[in-house]
Amino acid sequence: MLDIDGSFGEGGGQVVRTSLALSLLTGKPFRMRNVRARRKPKPGLQPQHLMSVRAAARIGKAKVTGDSVGSSQFTFEPGPVTPGRYEFAIGTAGATSLVLHTVYLPLALSGGPSEVIIEGGTHNEKAPCFHFLQTTWRAYLARLGILVKLEMTRPGFYPRGGGRIVAHFQPVTTLRPVKLTESVAHNKVDVLSATAGLPDHVAKRQARRATVRLRDSGIEPEVTFEQWEGGPGSVLAITVSGAVPTLFFGLGARGKPAETVGDEAADEALAYVRSTLPVDPHSADQLVLPLAVAEGDSEYHVSEVTKHLTTNVAVVRIFLDRQIEIDGAEGATGVVRVAGRAL
Repeated sequence: MLDIDGSFGEGGGQVVRTSLALSLLTGKPFRMRNVRARRKPKPGLQPQHLMSVRAAARIGKAKVTGDSVGSSQFTFEPGPVTPGRYEFAIGTAGATSLVLHTVYLPLALSGGPSEVIIEGGTHNEKAPCFHFLQTTWRAYLARLGILVKLEMTRPGFYPRGGGRIVAHFQPVTTLRPVKLTESVAHNKVDVLSATAGLPDHVAKRQARRATVRLRDSGIEPEVTFEQWEGGPGSVLAITVSGAVPTLFFGLGARGKPAETVGDEAADEALAYVRSTLPVDPHSADQLVLPLAVAEGDSEYHVSEVTKHLTTNVAVVRIFLDRQIEIDGAEGATGVVRVAGRAL
């Protein structure tokens, strides 16, 4: 049984999720201690991480100990992954996207089609929102050969939650490597300003701020407004053209000015545009795992090397004998090279 210190690197839920996925893919059991030790004041397994553990256990018929809220250690002994229809309810506004990230690759490589329904938060701080999954993540998976159909049947914001996403996966036997090394002119930008259960002026204000910021940088965006049921909550999403359409977003919160929401999305989008590099910081770490089990070598240039990226590389190396190189310091641009090999 592999012994993993959950406090290393970024020391958060990513170590848990990647370890679970790799355990299912390789059949290697593991024990994790110091789970999310760097996430104070609430270390240990919180509801969304606990659901990731239980979802992985369910699709892979795994034996698990220590799977409780707040647990600082647990063990996971996987069985065979079975494709099919699965429903997972987090029970809080925890991120549905992160549970999906845990199970998608084992299910896609399990030999049959699958449907996954997850209830919880669809738009969360420090997690990919549904629109990022739909726009950016799904496009990267398509390049690898994984075909995913996504739907948000209900939005869910903190603290109420109640959102619902549905994902359909077609089976794939071999993943393709990726080459994304050319500089990109990010000259087309779309803005989506959406609200749920809030006055109309909120959507207009956050869109206005983002539009002004983009115009000041010489970019004229296309702006769309949407009103959703449920809430309360708001999101401002900026999609930048390129080799893969890349989405950045800001989220509303109680007491948070709508202008700040627009600024948060604009800050990330403009940093990416100025880099002229093809892969954004969030996709950079998400690509490491599937490319490690792709058939062939991959290389991609990233607009920023993050702690999440270096941590994910380290977790992959625990489970798989793969040569993975990162040229570039954390906080700077970089190049990632992955010597992939099918399982």
